[in-house]
Parts: sequence; structure tokens; C-alpha cells
Amino acid sequence: MAKGAANAVKVILDMKKGDTVLIVTDKPKMDIGKAFEAASKKAGAAVKTYILPQEGRPIKEIPADLEAMVPGNNVIINAFSGMAEETPFRIKLIKKEIGTGARVGHAPGITNEMMTKGPMTVDYESVAKNIYHMIGLFANAKQAHITAPAGTDITLNIEDRGFETDVKIKAGTFGNLPAGELWCAPAEDGASGVIVCDGSIGDLGSVKKPLRMTVKKGKLVEVKSEDKELEAKVKELTAVDKMASIIGELGIGLNPGARLTGNLLEDEKAGETAHVAFGNNEEMIGGKNNSKTHRDFLFNKPTIEVTYKNGAKKVLMKDGKLVM
Repeated sequence: MAKGAANAVKVILDMKKGDTVLIVTDKPKMDIGKAFEAASKKAGAAVKTYILPQEGRPIKEIPADLEAMVPGNNVIINAFSGMAEETPFRIKLIKKEIGTGARVGHAPGITNEMMTKGPMTVDYESVAKNIYHMIGLFANAKQAHITAPAGTDITLNIEDRGFETDVKIKAGTFGNLPAGELWCAPAEDGASGVIVCDGSIGDLGSVKKPLRMTVKKGKLVEVKSEDKELEAKVKELTAVDKMASIIGELGIGLNPGARLTGNLLEDEKAGETAHVAFGNNEEMIGGKNNSKTHRDFLFNKPTIEVTYKNGAKKVLMKDGKLVM
């Protein structure tokens, strides 16, 4: 795990000698927290660690003693368990952390296997090269039309909604660990069509039966699945507040080491996948969705066609493969 942690702190978080680092972990993820601690110290940073209490989980608010430790750090790494009910807490924590100007690596639900075998061990410089090239291809885009074999067919307005990535985390921003995706915040009222999630859902895991979601003018208006328990849970999670059912993100995975495991922290970075999220996007370029939650829905082998402001069209991805 030390190798995976060192890869992340060096390339993604650009950690340097003299940096001050806060690691937020919990008992189930303590080994991973210690790996990041060791890697940070090896990079020459001064490290503090905060262990979230297990009692009272799911956590709803930032503990006062943690809140007091957040200011004054160059880098913050959140490496703790991922729970669906803690999404509002995580959003509050991220806002507090990036508000201090820290470079924040966010890894709720990260696993030992991710650290040792998969997405944390790739050549991140190579991944970054592909991602930045694709971000360049989205320049001056007006719309993205996305289809996929399971039935996804949706058009999103992405005009002036710049793409970002987690492969190089800058001061005052956050990205996931493991890294390897690019994303934007589509116009909140500019998405219409159908998303068929045949991969996984944030905090809920792999889907057993595809989930069909109908979107009109950016709002989720219908959820259907043969898995009625999943259908009911998604309806519940996308109704926690007024904006929870409003489009929040378009994401594309480009990490060749990421696998489909049912853990969206890794799944959304996997090559040949894309995902759409509903809920909060305030920290993304142009984002106006202030929901207290954010839920990702992943689908496989997308084809992505972009329409530019000048009317030209270009296919950037075909059946999950980059067309560059």
C-alpha cells in the first residue's frame, strides 16, 4: 500500500517537503490511513491524523474537533469508509477543506486492493496525458449526445461548463483517490433523454438489474427497474431535497487499472465507462446545484458525440473506446 500511496502523493497531490498534511481516516480504513501517513512523511511533510468515531455513524455533521484541525494544511486526505447516509457530511467536509485552500484527496470507501493491485498503481502521468487531451477536445462544446448498448440515450447541454480532472489536484480543489476521470457540470435545465445504469451506483454498489432513469429538462422524472428494492432506494435518495433529482455531473473514466468492483470510487475511473450524477455540483465549473447530496449512476461502453458552438460534430468515444 505504501507504493500506491506514494504514487498518489507525488503525482496527484504534488506533495513537497515542508507541506503540512491532515489525514482523516477511521478504524476500518486505518491501514490505508497509515500508508498515506508514511508516504507523506517520506515526502518530507508534517502529518496529523484524525480518526472518525465509529459511535454515532452515520455522521451527519463535521465533528467539532475535526473542524478545528482543518485550517492550516497544504494537503488533506480523506481515507475513510463510504456510507450512502454520510453523503451530506462528506459534502460539508469537502467544502470546509477546499475553503482553506488545501489540495484535497477524497477517498471514501477506498480499499486495500485498490491501493495494491489496481487504479492506484498505474502510471498517472500517462493517464493525465490522455485526460488533458480529451479535455481539449471538449473545448467550445455546446452539447454532448451519449448512447450506450444498455439503452442510454441522453443529450446534455455543456456549453461553457468546463471539464476538470482529478489527476492533478490544485490548491483549493479536490479530487478522488484513486484518480482517473474527467467531468463537468451540465446545465441544470439542459439534459433530456434516458440513462440506463447497468454498472454501479454511488454507495449502493453494482446493479443486479438495469435501472432506467428518464430525464426532462435536467430533472429526473421517472425511475424504473425490475429490482424494485433498488428502484425504491434510488427514488428515496434522489428526493432528499429539491435539487437531489436535478442533473449534477457528466463523468468519463480513463484509468486503465480501474476495475468494475461495485465500489463507485473505483468504477467511475474505469475505462470504457461514463456516469451521470444527480445532486450537488457547486464545486464544479459553472455548477449551480446546491443539493446536500450527490449520487452517481454508471453505464458501460458509451458513445459520445459532441456538437460544437460552430455547429460541427465530432465523436470522441465509440463503444467505450477513445476516438482521438
